[in-house]
Amino acid sequence: MKKTVLTFGLIAGLMISVLMDSSLLLSSKIGSGHSMVLGYTIMVASFLLVYFGIRSYRDNTLAGRISFGRAFTCGLLITLITCVCYVATWEILYFNFMPHFMDGYWAAQIHKVQSAGLDPATTAAKVAAIQQSQQSYQTPIINMAYTFMEPLPVGLLITLISAAMLRRKASVEPAAAAGAMTA
Repeated sequence: MKKTVLTFGLIAGLMISVLMDSSLLLSSKIGSGHSMVLGYTIMVASFLLVYFGIRSYRDNTLAGRISFGRAFTCGLLITLITCVCYVATWEILYFNFMPHFMDGYWAAQIHKVQSAGLDPATTAAKVAAIQQSQQSYQTPIINMAYTFMEPLPVGLLITLISAAMLRRKASVEPAAAAGAMTA
């Protein structure tokens, strides 16, 4: 399983990293709403390799049979490798090349709260919470945790679907089945 997981995990990780880099170049041109759709589309496309990894493991290593649990484990490991590649790419980009990338996001969140028509105390409390999150995001370990949580649900969903679709129980030989029926 190790070879399959590493191969498909690293290919998916490379794919998600390259596509994320490319999409960041377009983010200012297409706007935040479209940028988010593009980002999740990239994640889904990259995590499709989970399906192919499980199928490859089943067909090439396990003679065409795999349980749901084993398929899920294989897919989960591919997902985790892909997520680690995603996080590593973001950390390098964010802290070295784009330290103010999220400023627009935080400003939009604050504007949204301020224009919601809430009472001043509630508005001030929510703005303070957003500002606290903004400061926390500058800490690499917190940044990593937030970033890891972006692709993980997508990868888990695709892993569950793939494991369910690809599971195959051991087939019963026709002669053995016929003998069991007559006994």
